[in-house]
Amino acid sequence: MSDPRKIRLIMHLRQTGITDTNVLSAIERVPRDHFIPPAFHDRAWEDEALPIGLGQTISQPFIVSYMTQNLELHDRQRVLEIGTGSGYQAAILSKLCRRVYTIERHRPLLHVAEQNFSDLKIRNVTAICGDGMKGWAEQAPFDRIISTAAASDEPPPALLEQLSIGGILIIPVGGQGQAQILRRYQRESEEVYSKRDLIPVRFVPLLPDVPRGNSYSDIDLQELRA
Repeated sequence: MSDPRKIRLIMHLRQTGITDTNVLSAIERVPRDHFIPPAFHDRAWEDEALPIGLGQTISQPFIVSYMTQNLELHDRQRVLEIGTGSGYQAAILSKLCRRVYTIERHRPLLHVAEQNFSDLKIRNVTAICGDGMKGWAEQAPFDRIISTAAASDEPPPALLEQLSIGGILIIPVGGQGQAQILRRYQRESEEVYSKRDLIPVRFVPLLPDVPRGNSYSDIDLQELRA
């Protein structure tokens, strides 16, 4: 890890409470600059969210690290991600679990993410375009679920139903105009879920369906990809 910007970021994350060495190692190993537009490469290792097109952002490294740490991952788990974006969070997860399933509602961003996975030889991520609120029933149950978009008040029922017993869901909650909070749910039994509020956050809303007319022409892929 010779890049001083990367060293500074890892030190900053430790100071802000990221103590899981496996998570820090994943942040170190995944090249964040590969997942953002070239115009922002000079800010790739700063602790800030950056735009990736179509009104979406790549979350700041602290939020990525914090959410990942609270998933309590190990290398035999199957994880569902809602909101692929350009693929950065999924790439981090791929270093920490057996397989990642990820859903993106914007086809152009999914195309970019899949190319990023291919470029970096990430083989344990499967991505589809779809409605994240419905989860991925064909691949359920999941040991862990993470959403990078905010539900209005409670998680979509499908996501809770697709958790395995003992499974953990990390999701922002808070409707339009409301303060958002990152919340951790754990499935204790078939019918019982515990929940715990974590930290205030700000995410784009979790929306249903796939946007009509959502095609590659809606975004300049060359401008987005390095």
